[in-house]
Amino acid sequence: MKRIALLRAVNVGKAMVPMAGLREMLTDLDLAGGQTLLQSGNLAFEGGDASNDALERRLEAAVKARFDLATDIYVRDAAEWREAIDGDPFAEAAKSDPGHLLIYAFKAPVSDDAVEALRAAIAGPERVAARGRHLYAVYPDGVGRSKLTVALIARKLGQAGTGRNWNTVLKLAALLEE
Repeated sequence: MKRIALLRAVNVGKAMVPMAGLREMLTDLDLAGGQTLLQSGNLAFEGGDASNDALERRLEAAVKARFDLATDIYVRDAAEWREAIDGDPFAEAAKSDPGHLLIYAFKAPVSDDAVEALRAAIAGPERVAARGRHLYAVYPDGVGRSKLTVALIARKLGQAGTGRNWNTVLKLAALLEE
């Protein structure tokens, strides 16, 4: 079964991880077809029969052992990733401004109450919505200038996640369909 893994907060600051090293790690873990996308910790591989949760724990332990980096990893199979794409509540942004639409992946479902708390904390034009283990965020003025930071999102949702812009989301979907 094809899967993707999204590493949180790699290749920013001091958390540098070589993509070639990640591909080698996948091979060493007997996860076939290992590919990386961009330099931001996006992996695609054949995940066998293991659950996504089990693969997350296995990959997190391997990254810690190989790169001395403790980071969260979010694994999605093709069906869940397709469901996240099809469930996008901001289809107009996906078409008109895909670089400013992000999907954040989380380990657990995002509660409605947490999303409402996040909405109440937004000071700018950003919009958010959640479906299952994904939060969708539109940053009309760009992510870099926004007060809707990953720290604010984690604080209001009660869990850390990792985001990818819509262009990357679709590239990951293409890897799952190969």
